[in-house]
Amino acid sequence: MILAVDIGNTNIVVGCVEGNAICFEERLSTVSTRTELEYAISFKNILELHGIQTGSLDGGIISSVVPPVTNTVKHSMEKILGREVMVIGPGVKTGLNILMDDPRQVGSDRIVNAVAVIHEYPVPAAIIDMGTATTICVVDEKKNYIGGAIIPGARIAADTLTAMTAQLPKISIEPPARLIGKNTVDCMKSGVFYGNAALLDGMLERIEEEMGQKLTMIATGGLAKSLIPHCRHEIILDDGLLLKGLKIIYDKNQ
Repeated sequence: MILAVDIGNTNIVVGCVEGNAICFEERLSTVSTRTELEYAISFKNILELHGIQTGSLDGGIISSVVPPVTNTVKHSMEKILGREVMVIGPGVKTGLNILMDDPRQVGSDRIVNAVAVIHEYPVPAAIIDMGTATTICVVDEKKNYIGGAIIPGARIAADTLTAMTAQLPKISIEPPARLIGKNTVDCMKSGVFYGNAALLDGMLERIEEEMGQKLTMIATGGLAKSLIPHCRHEIILDDGLLLKGLKIIYDKNQ
């Protein structure tokens, strides 16, 4: 069993993976001012809540898009595991061929998702990750990572709308009672929620047109569960995609 951690801009996803099974998945807020000890206590408490002893863990692995937090979390994990923790980056074998202008610019979370997809789903495929930003990554029929798109996330869109206008309130990201809103809040919810669903449908349609192929579509990330069912494309929800990818990469490097 390993401890797998993905550090995102808003949340840190924490999970344990044994074999091909995800034992649990939890989320912590990403806070750059937290110390190694504070993160170590948080991880230890999560493990205890799920009845897992640190002695039963064989190792740990991290993917991160927040460099200032990476080493703090790495050292906190090493504090509770008593061994070195792997960080996705140069020198780590992923088995993924990245056909980008500069492969080093591809976020580690996007790489990890793609690794999981080429092991679990038919290709070509489009991978949607709905976090702080919404990313769409494309893997071709030869299992090459060929690029994608980065879109402002639904939460960013809603918060920017509130911050840049004098009279619009802060809203939750959830579908309103009806598409055509009858009040300001429902109008905003409709625009942000259904607007993002329509944006994804439009992007996926254009990606398939450019590829000239039908794609397997997989979605993950914090907002995917609530928003993806409102898209018109057939999209597979896989909440554990990142953790699966981290386990695959961990095993490749043993």
